[in-house]
Amino acid sequence: MNGASTLVSMLSAYDVEVIFGVPGDTNVALYEALKNTEGAPRLVTCRDERSAVFMADCYARLSGKPGVAEVPSGAGAMYALPGVAEADRSSVPLILLVNDIPQAGVGRGTLTELPIENLFRPITKHTETLGRIAKLPELVRRAFREATAGRPGAVVLALPEDILYEELAQSGVSMHIEENCKRAPSSRTRPADENLGAALAAIAAAERPLIVAGGGANRSGAGSAITAFAERLGIPVVTTITGQSVIRDDHALGIGIIGDNGFHPHALRALGRADLVVYVGCRMGSVATMNWQWPVPGDGTRIVQIDLEPETIGNTYRIDFPLVGDARAVIEAFLAALPDSATPATREWVDEINARRAEFWSVMAAQLESDELPLRPERVIEAINRHLPAPCHVVSDAGTPTPYATRFLRLHHPDSRLVIPRFFGGLGYAIPAVVGAYFADPARKPVALFGDGSLGMSAGELETLARLRIPAVLVHFNNACFGWIKALQRVMDRHHNTGRPGRSEFNDPTFGVDFGRYDMSKLAAVYGIRNYRVETAEELENAMREAFLLDEPVFLDIVVESIADRLPPVFGWLRKVGVDPETIGVQAAF
Repeated sequence: MNGASTLVSMLSAYDVEVIFGVPGDTNVALYEALKNTEGAPRLVTCRDERSAVFMADCYARLSGKPGVAEVPSGAGAMYALPGVAEADRSSVPLILLVNDIPQAGVGRGTLTELPIENLFRPITKHTETLGRIAKLPELVRRAFREATAGRPGAVVLALPEDILYEELAQSGVSMHIEENCKRAPSSRTRPADENLGAALAAIAAAERPLIVAGGGANRSGAGSAITAFAERLGIPVVTTITGQSVIRDDHALGIGIIGDNGFHPHALRALGRADLVVYVGCRMGSVATMNWQWPVPGDGTRIVQIDLEPETIGNTYRIDFPLVGDARAVIEAFLAALPDSATPATREWVDEINARRAEFWSVMAAQLESDELPLRPERVIEAINRHLPAPCHVVSDAGTPTPYATRFLRLHHPDSRLVIPRFFGGLGYAIPAVVGAYFADPARKPVALFGDGSLGMSAGELETLARLRIPAVLVHFNNACFGWIKALQRVMDRHHNTGRPGRSEFNDPTFGVDFGRYDMSKLAAVYGIRNYRVETAEELENAMREAFLLDEPVFLDIVVESIADRLPPVFGWLRKVGVDPETIGVQAAF
Protein backbone atom coordinates (compact mmCIF):
# COMPACT_ATOMS: atom_id res chain seq x y z
CA MET A 1 0.00 0.00 0.00
CA ASN A 2 1.11 3.53 -0.61
CA GLY A 3 1.06 6.18 2.10
CA ALA A 4 -2.41 7.49 1.30
CA SER A 5 -3.96 4.01 1.37
CA THR A 6 -2.16 3.25 4.63
CA LEU A 7 -3.52 6.45 6.14
CA VAL A 8 -7.08 5.65 5.06
CA SER A 9 -6.85 2.08 6.37
CA MET A 10 -5.66 3.29 9.76
CA LEU A 11 -8.39 5.92 9.95
CA SER A 12 -10.91 3.14 9.29
CA ALA A 13 -9.33 1.03 12.01
CA TYR A 14 -9.81 3.94 14.42
CA ASP A 15 -13.53 3.87 13.52
CA VAL A 16 -13.42 7.17 11.65
CA GLU A 17 -16.78 7.20 9.87
CA VAL A 18 -16.56 10.50 8.02
CA ILE A 19 -13.94 13.01 6.89
CA PHE A 20 -14.90 16.60 6.12
CA GLY A 21 -12.78 18.23 3.44
CA VAL A 22 -12.20 20.43 0.43
CA PRO A 23 -10.38 19.18 -2.69
CA GLY A 24 -7.21 20.88 -3.87
CA ASP A 25 -3.98 20.42 -5.82
CA THR A 26 -2.21 18.48 -3.07
CA ASN A 27 -4.85 16.01 -1.85
CA VAL A 28 -5.30 13.94 -5.03
CA ALA A 29 -3.50 10.96 -3.47
CA LEU A 30 -5.77 11.02 -0.42
CA TYR A 31 -8.91 11.24 -2.55
CA GLU A 32 -7.79 8.30 -4.68
CA ALA A 33 -7.32 6.24 -1.53
CA LEU A 34 -10.68 7.28 -0.09
CA LYS A 35 -12.33 6.27 -3.35
CA ASN A 36 -10.58 2.93 -3.78
CA THR A 37 -10.06 1.59 -0.25
CA GLU A 38 -12.73 -0.81 0.96
CA GLY A 39 -14.39 0.39 4.14
CA ALA A 40 -12.90 3.88 3.85
CA PRO A 41 -14.49 6.74 5.79
CA ARG A 42 -17.11 8.71 3.91
CA LEU A 43 -15.85 11.95 2.42
CA VAL A 44 -18.10 14.98 2.91
CA THR A 45 -17.08 17.59 0.37
CA CYS A 46 -17.49 21.08 1.79
CA ARG A 47 -17.53 24.49 0.16
CA ASP A 48 -15.01 26.11 2.51
CA GLU A 49 -12.18 24.81 4.70
CA ARG A 50 -13.46 26.75 7.71
CA SER A 51 -16.73 24.89 7.39
CA ALA A 52 -14.98 21.51 7.09
CA VAL A 53 -13.25 22.05 10.43
CA PHE A 54 -16.45 23.36 12.06
CA MET A 55 -18.24 20.19 10.90
CA ALA A 56 -15.50 18.02 12.40
CA ASP A 57 -15.60 20.06 15.62
CA CYS A 58 -19.35 19.60 16.13
CA TYR A 59 -19.13 15.92 15.18
CA ALA A 60 -16.51 15.44 17.91
CA ARG A 61 -18.45 17.41 20.55
CA LEU A 62 -21.53 15.26 20.06
CA SER A 63 -20.00 11.84 19.36
CA GLY A 64 -17.00 11.92 21.68
CA LYS A 65 -14.87 10.59 18.82
CA PRO A 66 -12.11 12.64 17.18
CA GLY A 67 -13.48 14.71 14.32
CA VAL A 68 -11.32 14.50 11.20
CA ALA A 69 -11.00 17.19 8.53
CA GLU A 70 -8.65 17.49 5.59
CA VAL A 71 -7.52 20.49 3.55
CA PRO A 72 -5.07 21.24 0.75
CA SER A 73 -1.92 23.29 1.26
CA GLY A 74 -1.65 27.08 1.19
CA ALA A 75 -4.93 28.94 1.54
CA GLY A 76 -6.68 25.70 2.49
CA ALA A 77 -4.54 25.42 5.60
CA MET A 78 -4.99 29.10 6.46
CA TYR A 79 -8.76 28.91 6.18
CA ALA A 80 -8.70 26.04 8.68
CA LEU A 81 -7.12 28.14 11.42
CA PRO A 82 -10.32 29.46 13.11
CA GLY A 83 -11.87 26.04 13.56
CA VAL A 84 -8.67 24.43 14.80
CA ALA A 85 -8.15 27.17 17.39
CA GLU A 86 -11.74 26.91 18.63
CA ALA A 87 -11.59 23.13 18.92
CA ASP A 88 -8.29 23.13 20.78
CA ARG A 89 -9.20 25.76 23.37
CA SER A 90 -12.63 24.16 23.81
CA SER A 91 -10.96 20.79 24.52
CA VAL A 92 -12.51 19.12 21.49
CA PRO A 93 -10.66 16.10 20.00
CA LEU A 94 -9.97 17.08 16.40
CA ILE A 95 -7.44 15.95 13.80
CA LEU A 96 -6.68 18.10 10.76
CA LEU A 97 -4.84 16.54 7.82
CA VAL A 98 -2.99 19.14 5.75
CA ASN A 99 -2.08 17.68 2.38
CA ASP A 100 1.19 19.53 1.93
CA ILE A 101 3.47 20.30 -1.02
CA PRO A 102 6.09 17.69 -2.08
CA GLN A 103 9.27 17.74 -0.01
CA ALA A 104 11.44 18.62 -3.00
CA GLY A 105 9.70 22.00 -3.25
CA VAL A 106 10.29 23.08 0.36
CA GLY A 107 12.25 26.33 0.58
CA ARG A 108 12.23 26.94 -3.16
CA GLY A 109 9.30 29.31 -3.52
CA THR A 110 6.81 26.57 -4.38
CA LEU A 111 3.25 27.74 -4.84
CA THR A 112 1.17 27.30 -1.63
CA GLU A 113 4.21 26.54 0.55
CA LEU A 114 3.65 27.40 4.21
CA PRO A 115 5.49 26.53 7.45
CA ILE A 116 2.59 24.40 8.69
CA GLU A 117 4.09 23.55 12.07
CA ASN A 118 4.91 27.18 12.83
CA LEU A 119 1.47 28.25 11.67
CA PHE A 120 -0.52 25.84 13.84
CA ARG A 121 1.72 25.22 16.86
CA PRO A 122 0.33 28.12 18.96
CA ILE A 123 -3.27 26.93 18.55
CA THR A 124 -2.96 23.14 18.77
CA LYS A 125 -2.13 20.49 21.28
CA HIS A 126 0.25 18.84 18.82
CA THR A 127 1.49 19.58 15.30
CA GLU A 128 3.79 17.32 13.30
CA THR A 129 5.09 16.85 9.74
CA LEU A 130 5.53 13.42 8.18
CA GLY A 131 9.20 13.10 7.27
CA ARG A 132 9.32 9.58 5.78
CA ILE A 133 6.83 6.90 4.85
CA ALA A 134 7.90 4.38 7.52
CA LYS A 135 6.85 6.83 10.24
CA LEU A 136 3.27 7.22 9.00
CA PRO A 137 1.60 4.59 11.25
CA GLU A 138 3.42 5.99 14.28
CA LEU A 139 2.33 9.50 13.32
CA VAL A 140 -1.32 8.46 13.06
CA ARG A 141 -1.25 6.72 16.44
CA ARG A 142 0.34 9.76 18.03
CA ALA A 143 -2.34 12.01 16.52
CA PHE A 144 -5.19 10.00 18.06
CA ARG A 145 -3.36 9.66 21.35
CA GLU A 146 -2.72 13.41 21.60
CA ALA A 147 -6.27 14.31 20.54
CA THR A 148 -7.92 12.07 23.15
CA ALA A 149 -5.52 11.81 26.11
CA GLY A 150 -5.55 14.16 29.10
CA ARG A 151 -7.24 17.40 28.06
CA PRO A 152 -8.57 16.62 24.56
CA GLY A 153 -7.53 19.01 21.83
CA ALA A 154 -6.61 19.65 18.21
CA VAL A 155 -3.83 17.91 16.32
CA VAL A 156 -2.51 18.93 12.90
CA LEU A 157 -0.60 16.54 10.64
CA ALA A 158 1.24 17.93 7.61
CA LEU A 159 1.45 15.18 4.99
CA PRO A 160 3.74 15.91 2.01
CA GLU A 161 2.09 14.83 -1.22
CA ASP A 162 5.07 12.86 -2.51
CA ILE A 163 5.29 10.72 0.64
CA LEU A 164 1.62 9.76 0.35
CA TYR A 165 2.44 8.26 -3.06
CA GLU A 166 5.37 6.20 -1.73
CA GLU A 167 4.94 2.51 -0.95
CA LEU A 168 5.05 1.41 2.68
CA ALA A 169 7.19 -1.68 3.37
CA GLN A 170 5.13 -4.62 4.58
CA SER A 171 7.73 -5.69 7.13
CA GLY A 172 9.28 -3.84 10.04
CA VAL A 173 6.33 -1.44 10.44
CA SER A 174 3.41 -2.03 12.82
CA MET A 175 -0.04 -0.99 11.69
CA HIS A 176 -1.61 -1.53 15.10
CA ILE A 177 -3.99 0.99 16.62
CA GLU A 178 -4.71 1.91 20.24
CA GLU A 179 -8.31 0.98 21.03
CA ASN A 180 -8.63 3.36 23.96
CA CYS A 181 -7.83 6.33 21.69
CA LYS A 182 -10.91 5.88 19.51
CA ARG A 183 -12.79 8.38 21.66
CA ALA A 184 -12.12 11.03 24.26
CA PRO A 185 -11.19 10.86 27.02
CA SER A 186 -8.96 7.89 26.27
CA SER A 187 -8.35 7.42 30.00
CA ARG A 188 -9.86 8.90 33.14
CA THR A 189 -7.66 10.15 35.94
CA ARG A 190 -8.67 11.05 39.50
CA PRO A 191 -6.98 12.62 42.53
CA ALA A 192 -5.68 10.78 45.58
CA ASP A 193 -8.29 9.46 48.01
CA GLU A 194 -7.29 11.88 50.76
CA ASN A 195 -7.86 14.88 48.48
CA LEU A 196 -11.21 13.51 47.38
CA GLY A 197 -12.20 12.83 50.96
CA ALA A 198 -11.40 16.34 52.18
CA ALA A 199 -13.39 17.93 49.37
CA LEU A 200 -16.33 15.57 49.84
CA ALA A 201 -16.45 16.27 53.58
CA ALA A 202 -16.57 20.01 52.90
CA ILE A 203 -19.35 19.57 50.35
CA ALA A 204 -21.42 17.43 52.70
CA ALA A 205 -20.98 19.94 55.51
CA ALA A 206 -21.97 23.01 53.47
CA GLU A 207 -25.31 24.66 54.20
CA ARG A 208 -25.74 26.26 50.78
CA PRO A 209 -23.65 24.20 48.32
CA LEU A 210 -23.83 24.76 44.57
CA ILE A 211 -22.43 22.85 41.58
CA VAL A 212 -21.25 24.80 38.53
CA ALA A 213 -20.88 22.50 35.51
CA GLY A 214 -18.77 23.80 32.63
CA GLY A 215 -17.92 22.58 29.15
CA GLY A 216 -15.47 20.06 30.56
CA ALA A 217 -18.35 18.25 32.24
CA ASN A 218 -20.03 17.82 28.87
CA ARG A 219 -16.79 16.78 27.19
CA SER A 220 -16.26 14.17 29.91
CA GLY A 221 -19.80 12.81 29.64
CA ALA A 222 -20.34 13.57 33.31
CA GLY A 223 -23.99 14.59 33.10
CA SER A 224 -25.51 11.44 34.58
CA ALA A 225 -22.96 11.32 37.40
CA ILE A 226 -23.45 15.01 38.26
CA THR A 227 -27.23 14.59 38.29
CA ALA A 228 -26.98 11.54 40.54
CA PHE A 229 -24.57 13.28 42.92
CA ALA A 230 -26.76 16.39 43.05
CA GLU A 231 -29.83 14.27 43.80
CA ARG A 232 -28.02 12.30 46.50
CA LEU A 233 -27.02 15.45 48.41
CA GLY A 234 -29.79 17.80 47.29
CA ILE A 235 -27.33 20.21 45.66
CA PRO A 236 -28.63 22.68 43.05
CA VAL A 237 -26.76 22.71 39.73
CA VAL A 238 -26.09 25.69 37.50
CA THR A 239 -24.15 25.49 34.26
CA THR A 240 -22.07 27.73 32.08
CA ILE A 241 -23.08 28.22 28.44
CA THR A 242 -20.92 25.28 27.31
CA GLY A 243 -22.07 23.20 30.27
CA GLN A 244 -25.72 23.54 29.35
CA SER A 245 -27.55 20.18 29.03
CA VAL A 246 -25.39 18.52 31.70
CA ILE A 247 -28.68 18.36 33.63
CA ARG A 248 -32.20 18.56 32.22
CA ASP A 249 -33.64 22.06 32.14
CA ASP A 250 -36.82 20.86 33.86
CA HIS A 251 -35.01 19.05 36.69
CA ALA A 252 -35.81 20.41 40.16
CA LEU A 253 -32.08 20.84 40.80
CA GLY A 254 -31.25 22.14 37.31
CA ILE A 255 -31.40 25.81 38.24
CA GLY A 256 -30.19 27.54 35.08
CA ILE A 257 -27.31 29.36 33.43
CA ILE A 258 -24.63 31.57 34.91
CA GLY A 259 -22.16 33.68 32.97
CA ASP A 260 -22.12 36.95 31.15
CA ASN A 261 -24.29 35.93 28.22
CA GLY A 262 -27.89 34.75 28.65
CA PHE A 263 -27.71 34.12 32.40
CA HIS A 264 -30.66 33.44 34.68
CA PRO A 265 -31.08 35.92 37.57
CA HIS A 266 -31.99 33.12 40.01
CA ALA A 267 -28.88 31.13 39.03
CA LEU A 268 -26.78 34.23 39.53
CA ARG A 269 -28.36 34.79 42.94
CA ALA A 270 -27.61 31.19 43.91
CA LEU A 271 -23.95 31.68 42.97
CA GLY A 272 -23.83 34.85 45.04
CA ARG A 273 -25.32 33.23 48.16
CA ALA A 274 -23.64 29.80 48.08
CA ASP A 275 -21.22 29.07 50.90
CA LEU A 276 -19.42 26.40 48.84
CA VAL A 277 -19.20 26.10 45.06
CA VAL A 278 -18.04 22.99 43.18
CA TYR A 279 -16.70 23.93 39.73
CA VAL A 280 -16.70 20.88 37.45
CA GLY A 281 -14.81 21.23 34.17
CA CYS A 282 -14.92 25.02 34.27
CA ARG A 283 -11.89 27.27 33.77
CA MET A 284 -13.50 30.06 35.81
CA GLY A 285 -12.67 32.51 33.06
CA SER A 286 -14.15 35.91 32.25
CA VAL A 287 -17.56 34.68 31.01
CA ALA A 288 -18.33 32.13 33.73
CA THR A 289 -17.41 34.57 36.51
CA MET A 290 -18.75 37.76 34.91
CA ASN A 291 -15.20 39.13 34.70
CA TRP A 292 -14.18 37.58 38.04
CA GLN A 293 -16.94 39.31 40.01
CA TRP A 294 -18.98 36.19 40.96
CA PRO A 295 -18.24 34.58 43.34
CA VAL A 296 -17.10 37.79 44.99
CA PRO A 297 -13.37 37.37 45.63
CA GLY A 298 -12.57 37.18 49.31
CA ASP A 299 -16.16 36.89 50.55
CA GLY A 300 -15.60 33.58 52.29
CA THR A 301 -17.13 31.28 49.67
CA ARG A 302 -15.21 28.00 49.67
CA ILE A 303 -14.36 26.60 46.23
CA VAL A 304 -13.78 23.09 44.93
CA GLN A 305 -12.37 23.06 41.40
CA ILE A 306 -12.24 19.87 39.33
CA ASP A 307 -10.24 20.07 36.12
CA LEU A 308 -7.98 17.92 33.98
CA GLU A 309 -5.31 20.60 33.74
CA PRO A 310 -3.31 21.36 36.88
CA GLU A 311 -2.39 24.72 35.33
CA THR A 312 -6.04 25.73 35.13
CA ILE A 313 -6.88 25.12 38.77
CA GLY A 314 -6.36 28.23 40.86
CA ASN A 315 -5.50 30.38 37.86
CA THR A 316 -8.19 32.99 38.57
CA TYR A 317 -9.42 32.33 42.13
CA ARG A 318 -8.03 30.98 45.39
CA ILE A 319 -9.13 27.33 45.44
CA ASP A 320 -9.73 25.57 48.76
CA PHE A 321 -9.95 22.06 47.32
CA PRO A 322 -8.05 21.60 44.04
CA LEU A 323 -8.86 18.27 42.37
CA VAL A 324 -6.94 17.37 39.22
CA GLY A 325 -8.85 14.74 37.30
CA ASP A 326 -11.52 13.81 34.80
CA ALA A 327 -14.90 15.31 35.67
CA ARG A 328 -16.88 12.08 35.44
CA ALA A 329 -14.24 10.02 37.25
CA VAL A 330 -14.10 12.49 40.15
CA ILE A 331 -17.88 12.79 40.56
CA GLU A 332 -18.28 9.01 40.35
CA ALA A 333 -15.60 8.69 43.04
CA PHE A 334 -17.59 11.13 45.19
CA LEU A 335 -20.69 9.00 44.75
CA ALA A 336 -18.84 5.80 45.64
CA ALA A 337 -17.36 7.38 48.77
CA LEU A 338 -20.58 8.88 50.11
CA PRO A 339 -21.57 7.17 53.35
CA ASP A 340 -25.12 5.96 53.78
CA SER A 341 -25.47 8.46 56.60
CA ALA A 342 -24.83 11.45 54.30
CA THR A 343 -27.81 13.82 54.41
CA PRO A 344 -28.97 16.24 51.69
CA ALA A 345 -28.46 19.98 52.00
CA THR A 346 -31.24 21.91 53.66
CA ARG A 347 -34.42 21.89 51.64
CA GLU A 348 -34.87 25.59 52.32
CA TRP A 349 -31.84 26.36 50.13
CA VAL A 350 -33.25 24.60 47.06
CA ASP A 351 -36.78 25.86 47.71
CA GLU A 352 -35.56 29.45 47.92
CA ILE A 353 -33.82 29.23 44.56
CA ASN A 354 -36.71 27.45 42.89
CA ALA A 355 -39.17 30.06 44.15
CA ARG A 356 -37.18 32.73 42.33
CA ARG A 357 -36.85 30.41 39.34
CA ALA A 358 -40.63 30.01 39.16
CA GLU A 359 -41.06 33.77 39.51
CA PHE A 360 -38.64 34.32 36.62
CA TRP A 361 -40.53 32.04 34.24
CA SER A 362 -43.86 33.50 35.31
CA VAL A 363 -42.68 37.04 34.57
CA MET A 364 -41.09 35.95 31.29
CA ALA A 365 -44.26 34.28 30.01
CA ALA A 366 -45.59 37.51 28.52
CA GLN A 367 -42.40 38.08 26.51
CA LEU A 368 -42.24 34.47 25.37
CA GLU A 369 -45.81 34.62 24.07
CA SER A 370 -45.70 38.17 22.72
CA ASP A 371 -47.04 38.68 19.19
CA GLU A 372 -45.41 42.10 19.01
CA LEU A 373 -43.77 42.94 15.67
CA PRO A 374 -41.05 42.60 14.71
CA LEU A 375 -40.97 39.29 16.53
CA ARG A 376 -38.81 39.15 19.62
CA PRO A 377 -35.91 36.66 19.51
CA GLU A 378 -37.15 35.00 22.72
CA ARG A 379 -40.54 34.47 21.05
CA VAL A 380 -38.75 32.51 18.35
CA ILE A 381 -36.92 30.39 20.94
CA GLU A 382 -40.19 29.61 22.71
CA ALA A 383 -41.71 28.48 19.40
CA ILE A 384 -38.71 26.18 18.95
CA ASN A 385 -39.30 24.79 22.47
CA ARG A 386 -42.82 23.82 21.50
CA HIS A 387 -41.75 21.85 18.45
CA LEU A 388 -38.36 20.37 19.34
CA PRO A 389 -38.31 16.57 19.24
CA ALA A 390 -36.58 14.75 22.06
CA PRO A 391 -33.72 14.07 21.97
CA CYS A 392 -32.27 16.65 19.57
CA HIS A 393 -29.11 18.61 18.81
CA VAL A 394 -29.31 22.42 18.74
CA VAL A 395 -26.34 24.41 17.42
CA SER A 396 -26.18 28.16 17.91
CA ASP A 397 -23.77 30.68 16.46
CA ALA A 398 -22.04 32.99 18.89
CA GLY A 399 -23.91 36.16 17.87
CA THR A 400 -27.54 37.27 18.05
CA PRO A 401 -29.14 33.92 19.05
CA THR A 402 -26.79 33.16 21.96
CA PRO A 403 -28.24 35.20 24.87
CA TYR A 404 -31.75 34.06 23.98
CA ALA A 405 -30.89 30.41 23.34
CA THR A 406 -28.97 30.08 26.58
CA ARG A 407 -31.65 31.81 28.65
CA PHE A 408 -34.86 30.54 27.05
CA LEU A 409 -34.16 27.25 25.24
CA ARG A 410 -35.40 24.35 27.37
CA LEU A 411 -34.07 20.86 26.71
CA HIS A 412 -36.01 18.25 28.65
CA HIS A 413 -34.32 15.07 27.42
CA PRO A 414 -31.00 14.07 29.03
CA ASP A 415 -29.55 13.21 25.62
CA SER A 416 -30.40 16.55 23.99
CA ARG A 417 -27.53 18.97 23.58
CA LEU A 418 -26.96 22.66 22.88
CA VAL A 419 -23.63 23.45 21.19
CA ILE A 420 -22.19 26.98 21.02
CA PRO A 421 -18.55 27.71 20.04
CA ARG A 422 -17.72 30.04 22.89
CA PHE A 423 -13.97 30.28 23.32
CA PHE A 424 -13.25 32.57 20.37
CA GLY A 425 -16.84 33.37 19.46
CA GLY A 426 -16.34 33.01 15.71
CA LEU A 427 -19.35 33.43 13.44
CA GLY A 428 -20.29 31.12 10.60
CA TYR A 429 -20.35 27.96 12.75
CA ALA A 430 -23.96 26.81 13.01
CA ILE A 431 -24.82 26.04 9.38
CA PRO A 432 -21.83 23.77 8.72
CA ALA A 433 -21.92 22.40 12.28
CA VAL A 434 -25.36 20.83 11.83
CA VAL A 435 -23.80 18.63 9.13
CA GLY A 436 -21.33 17.36 11.74
CA ALA A 437 -24.18 16.99 14.24
CA TYR A 438 -26.14 14.86 11.79
CA PHE A 439 -23.25 12.48 11.15
CA ALA A 440 -22.59 12.24 14.90
CA ASP A 441 -26.12 10.87 15.36
CA PRO A 442 -28.51 10.78 12.38
CA ALA A 443 -31.40 9.85 14.67
CA ARG A 444 -31.40 13.24 16.41
CA LYS A 445 -32.87 16.26 14.67
CA PRO A 446 -30.19 18.94 14.08
CA VAL A 447 -31.26 22.57 14.51
CA ALA A 448 -29.15 25.62 13.62
CA LEU A 449 -29.63 29.12 15.07
CA PHE A 450 -27.78 31.99 13.38
CA GLY A 451 -27.93 35.67 12.52
CA ASP A 452 -27.18 37.73 9.42
CA GLY A 453 -23.44 37.94 9.98
CA SER A 454 -23.12 34.20 10.41
CA LEU A 455 -25.25 33.48 7.37
CA GLY A 456 -23.01 35.67 5.25
CA MET A 457 -19.95 33.74 6.36
CA SER A 458 -21.32 30.24 5.74
CA ALA A 459 -24.09 30.52 3.14
CA GLY A 460 -22.16 28.33 0.70
CA GLU A 461 -22.75 25.32 2.92
CA LEU A 462 -26.47 25.53 2.19
CA GLU A 463 -25.50 23.71 -0.98
CA THR A 464 -23.80 21.02 1.11
CA LEU A 465 -26.93 20.52 3.21
CA ALA A 466 -29.06 20.36 0.08
CA ARG A 467 -26.72 17.93 -1.68
CA LEU A 468 -26.54 15.60 1.33
CA ARG A 469 -30.22 16.06 2.23
CA ILE A 470 -29.34 16.82 5.85
CA PRO A 471 -32.75 17.06 7.63
CA ALA A 472 -31.81 20.16 9.61
CA VAL A 473 -34.05 23.01 10.66
CA LEU A 474 -32.16 26.23 9.88
CA VAL A 475 -33.43 29.24 11.85
CA HIS A 476 -32.20 32.61 10.60
CA PHE A 477 -32.66 35.57 12.96
CA ASN A 478 -32.96 38.28 10.32
CA ASN A 479 -32.36 41.75 11.75
CA ALA A 480 -30.30 43.08 8.83
CA CYS A 481 -27.19 43.93 10.84
CA PHE A 482 -24.27 42.70 12.90
CA GLY A 483 -26.69 42.81 15.82
CA TRP A 484 -24.27 41.99 18.63
CA ILE A 485 -21.78 44.70 17.66
CA LYS A 486 -24.51 47.23 16.97
CA ALA A 487 -25.92 46.62 20.45
CA LEU A 488 -22.46 46.92 21.99
CA GLN A 489 -21.93 50.27 20.29
CA ARG A 490 -25.12 51.56 21.90
CA VAL A 491 -24.19 50.14 25.29
CA MET A 492 -20.79 51.80 25.20
CA ASP A 493 -22.33 55.10 24.09
CA ARG A 494 -24.70 55.07 27.07
CA HIS A 495 -21.95 53.98 29.43
CA HIS A 496 -19.46 56.65 28.42
CA ASN A 497 -21.60 59.54 27.21
CA THR A 498 -24.84 59.68 29.20
CA GLY A 499 -25.13 63.13 30.75
CA ARG A 500 -22.32 64.61 28.70
CA PRO A 501 -22.95 67.94 26.95
CA GLY A 502 -23.91 67.54 23.32
CA ARG A 503 -25.17 63.96 23.64
CA SER A 504 -28.65 63.47 22.24
CA GLU A 505 -30.90 60.45 22.64
CA PHE A 506 -31.79 60.93 18.97
CA ASN A 507 -28.23 60.60 17.66
CA ASP A 508 -27.54 57.04 16.61
CA PRO A 509 -24.04 56.04 17.81
CA THR A 510 -23.86 52.92 15.66
CA PHE A 511 -21.52 52.73 12.69
CA GLY A 512 -20.52 50.17 10.06
CA VAL A 513 -22.87 47.42 11.24
CA ASP A 514 -25.97 47.54 9.03
CA PHE A 515 -26.88 45.45 5.99
CA GLY A 516 -29.57 45.80 3.37
CA ARG A 517 -32.91 44.25 4.24
CA TYR A 518 -33.48 41.15 2.15
CA ASP A 519 -35.73 38.12 2.04
CA MET A 520 -33.05 35.48 2.70
CA SER A 521 -35.46 32.61 2.17
CA LYS A 522 -34.80 33.19 -1.53
CA LEU A 523 -31.16 32.26 -0.97
CA ALA A 524 -32.21 28.85 0.34
CA ALA A 525 -34.55 28.47 -2.63
CA VAL A 526 -31.57 28.71 -5.00
CA TYR A 527 -30.36 25.37 -3.62
CA GLY A 528 -33.80 23.78 -3.67
CA ILE A 529 -34.17 23.95 0.12
CA ARG A 530 -37.72 24.23 1.38
CA ASN A 531 -38.02 27.70 2.86
CA TYR A 532 -40.35 29.99 4.78
CA ARG A 533 -40.37 33.76 5.17
CA VAL A 534 -41.72 34.54 8.64
CA GLU A 535 -42.87 37.97 9.81
CA THR A 536 -45.81 37.28 12.16
CA ALA A 537 -46.51 35.01 15.12
CA GLU A 538 -49.00 32.98 13.10
CA GLU A 539 -46.48 32.45 10.32
CA LEU A 540 -43.90 31.48 12.93
CA GLU A 541 -46.01 28.74 14.46
CA ASN A 542 -47.08 27.36 11.08
CA ALA A 543 -43.52 27.32 9.75
CA MET A 544 -42.11 25.68 12.88
CA ARG A 545 -44.76 22.99 12.91
CA GLU A 546 -44.15 22.08 9.27
CA ALA A 547 -40.35 22.34 9.48
CA PHE A 548 -40.02 19.84 12.31
CA LEU A 549 -42.27 17.33 10.56
CA LEU A 550 -40.20 17.24 7.38
CA ASP A 551 -37.30 14.88 6.76
CA GLU A 552 -35.30 17.33 4.66
CA PRO A 553 -33.41 20.60 5.14
CA VAL A 554 -35.72 23.54 5.91
CA PHE A 555 -34.75 27.22 6.07
CA LEU A 556 -36.77 29.68 8.18
CA ASP A 557 -36.01 33.35 7.49
CA ILE A 558 -37.52 35.06 10.54
CA VAL A 559 -37.67 38.85 10.74
CA VAL A 560 -36.83 39.68 14.35
CA GLU A 561 -36.30 42.67 16.57
CA SER A 562 -32.64 43.64 16.66
CA ILE A 563 -30.84 43.07 19.94
CA ALA A 564 -29.58 46.62 19.36
CA ASP A 565 -33.11 47.92 20.03
CA ARG A 566 -33.68 46.34 23.45
CA LEU A 567 -31.07 45.26 25.96
CA PRO A 568 -30.45 41.50 25.73
CA PRO A 569 -29.69 39.47 28.88
CA VAL A 570 -25.95 40.18 28.96
CA PHE A 571 -24.61 40.76 32.49
CA GLY A 572 -21.82 43.17 31.58
CA TRP A 573 -24.02 45.30 29.35
CA LEU A 574 -26.76 45.61 31.97
CA ARG A 575 -24.20 46.72 34.51
CA LYS A 576 -22.74 49.32 32.13
CA VAL A 577 -26.12 51.01 31.64
CA GLY A 578 -27.02 50.93 35.32
CA VAL A 579 -29.44 47.98 35.40
CA ASP A 580 -29.23 45.39 38.19
CA PRO A 581 -28.71 42.01 36.43
CA GLU A 582 -30.61 40.20 39.20
CA THR A 583 -33.78 42.14 38.39
CA ILE A 584 -36.36 39.83 36.85
CA GLY A 585 -38.09 40.92 33.66
CA VAL A 586 -35.81 43.80 32.67
CA GLN A 587 -37.23 45.54 29.59
CA ALA A 588 -34.61 48.25 29.12
CA ALA A 589 -34.58 49.84 25.69
CA PHE A 590 -31.64 51.68 24.23
